Amino acid sequence: MKIAVGGIHTECSTYSPLHQEVEDFDVVRGTQLLEHAGLGKERFPDATFCPLFHARSIPGGPVSTGCYLTFKSGFLAELQASLPVDGVLLIMHGAMHVPDIGDPEGDWISAVREVVGPEVPIAVSYDLHGNVTQKIIDQIDIFCAYRTAPHIDVRETHLRAADNLVDQLAGGPRRTVVWAAIPVLLPGERTSTEDEPVKSIYRELPRYDTQQAIADANLMIGYVWADTRRATAAAVVTGTEADKAALVAQEIAARYWAARNDLDFGVPTMPLPDCLDDADRAETFPFILADSGDNPTGGGVGDRTDILKAWLDRGLTGAVFAGIADPGATVKAWEAFEGDVLSLDIGGSFGSDCPRLTISAVVGKKVGTKPGRNREVLIHVSENSVILTERRRPFHNIVDLTRFGIDPALTRYLIVKSGYLSPELAPLANPARMALTDGAVNQDISALKNENRINPTYPFQTNFDWHPKSLFSRRLIVK
Repeated sequence: MKIAVGGIHTECSTYSPLHQEVEDFDVVRGTQLLEHAGLGKERFPDATFCPLFHARSIPGGPVSTGCYLTFKSGFLAELQASLPVDGVLLIMHGAMHVPDIGDPEGDWISAVREVVGPEVPIAVSYDLHGNVTQKIIDQIDIFCAYRTAPHIDVRETHLRAADNLVDQLAGGPRRTVVWAAIPVLLPGERTSTEDEPVKSIYRELPRYDTQQAIADANLMIGYVWADTRRATAAAVVTGTEADKAALVAQEIAARYWAARNDLDFGVPTMPLPDCLDDADRAETFPFILADSGDNPTGGGVGDRTDILKAWLDRGLTGAVFAGIADPGATVKAWEAFEGDVLSLDIGGSFGSDCPRLTISAVVGKKVGTKPGRNREVLIHVSENSVILTERRRPFHNIVDLTRFGIDPALTRYLIVKSGYLSPELAPLANPARMALTDGAVNQDISALKNENRINPTYPFQTNFDWHPKSLFSRRLIVK
C-alpha cells in the first residue's frame, strides 16, 4: 500500500500585527519527514510511505494569502505527481488563519480530496488546539489529535492516525468521523491536561478506544485567539459504526461542558505588578515567571518589553530574560565585540504596541551562524541578562539556555515568554508564576475583541443552556 504524507502546521492569532510569510516556515521533506512522524518499516512492514513535505512555523499572526496558496499549490502538485496512492496521511495543526479564506484547513483537505478522489481514505493528525469544521469532517475518514498539553505525544498521535489508516487499507473495517461542537473557548493555560478537571477527561479518552466500534476518541480545546466563526471546542470520534461514535462524541462533549466553570490556571496567575511583588519577596529559587501575553508558541509576537521595563523600573536584579526578538538590536550587538558597552533600542520590533526601551548593555556570548535566521546575543543590563534574537522563538528547552553558559536550575529569576511552562522548565520552578500581560495571546479572554465567533460561546457569553449534538461526515453517503 502506498500512502502520501505531509501537511501544514501553524497557529494564528488574529490579534497579532505580524503576518506570516513563506520564509517563516521550516519545510521538512523525504526521510526526515518520515522519521519525524515515526513512519518506519519496523512498525509498518506492508506500507510504503511517500513523503511530500511538511511546512511548519512558530505560531504567530495570520498567514498571508500568497504564502498559503504557494504551499497549497506546491503540495497539490507533488501529490498529483505521486498518484496513484492508496491513502493519505495529513499532519496538520488546525488553527491556521488566512484572512481571505475562512477555513484554510478545510480548503486544504478538500483540495487533497479532489486530487485523490472519493475512494482513497484520508487520515489527519491534529493539535488539540486546532479548530474543526463540518467541511473538514466531510472530507476525512480518520481523525486523531494530541492528548497532552503541553504536547508530549506528538509522534504518538501521528502513529495513531497511521495505524488506523494502515489497518483500514489492509482490509480492516472502514472508519468514519463524527463530531460534536462545544460552545466553549478557553486558552491552553486553563485547559492543561496536567491539571484537573481536564486531566481526568483526557485520561478517559484511550479507554473509549477499547470500546467496540470506536477507533479513536478526541477532545479538541480549539484555538481561542482567533476571532473567527470556526473557533470552537469539539469532541471528534473516529469509529467503524457511526451511531456508536456519535454517542461517544456526545458523552465527551457533555463532560467538557459540565466542567467549563472549573477550568482554571494550573499555576498562580496574576497581574504583572503582583508577580513582581512575589519575585521581590521570594526566598526560594529559581523563580520562573511566564510572560503569557507574548508567548510565541501560542501566537504571541515575542518582541514585547513590558516585563523588562517594569523589572528595571523597580531596580530588580539577577534575572535572565529569555528572550526578546529584535533583529535590529541583535545585529548591532552581534557586530560588536564581547565586553563592548552599547546603547540599544529594543521592543516592538515586529509591531507590538509596547515600550521601546533605550538601554546600556554589555555584549556577552553570541550563538548562531545564519544571518537573519538563528543569530542570538546575550547582553547584560543593570545586573540582569537578556537574550536578544533575530527571529521570534520560544525558550522552552534547557539547552536554549545552557548554550549561553546559563544553568536555569541555578538562576535566581528566569523570565520566559510562555503560558504554561514547558516540560523541561516546569520541574525547575521554585516557584512559578504566570503574569497576565498584554499581547497577541492575552489571557483576559472575555475582554478580547469578539466580532465573528459564534454566539453564544463561553466565556464570552455565560447565561445559556446547551446540549450536545453529533454531526456525521458526508463520507458516510459517498461510501
